[in-house]
Amino acid sequence: MSDYIGELRKLIGTRPIIMCGACVIILDNCGRILLLHRVDNDSWGLPGGAMEIGESLIETAIREVNEEVGLICRNLKIFNVYSGEKLYYKYPGGDEVYNVTATYICKDFSGQIVVNKTEGKDARFFSVNDIPEKISPPDRVIIDDFILDYQ
Repeated sequence: MSDYIGELRKLIGTRPIIMCGACVIILDNCGRILLLHRVDNDSWGLPGGAMEIGESLIETAIREVNEEVGLICRNLKIFNVYSGEKLYYKYPGGDEVYNVTATYICKDFSGQIVVNKTEGKDARFFSVNDIPEKISPPDRVIIDDFILDYQ
């Protein structure tokens, strides 16, 4: 699969772009949320990422989870679609994005957690009462909404 965003960045530099993508709230049998300790901003967040040319949002979600944490997701259910000012993010390297993120919930997955070391440092499940303080900014609003909805 091509690196659409990488190719786009070669043309426009760090200027703000609208970036479509997907993430997944993966829940284990105890209702805990899987979070990935991200390499790029040293924060915890949901597995997910940018859509590639020709992909559907659900295909993006499944691919990104598999690439980042090695799990295979099945039976994803849409949770919400996020966009707007709260999803603006400036990456440590200066790239600016306004994310449009489809968020799915997954309780049906297989495999063992294997962190892609170019993407993350660690991945583990957290209770909704024990979410780390340092959450990646674009994921904060999504996780907060989920916790409100969960309670």
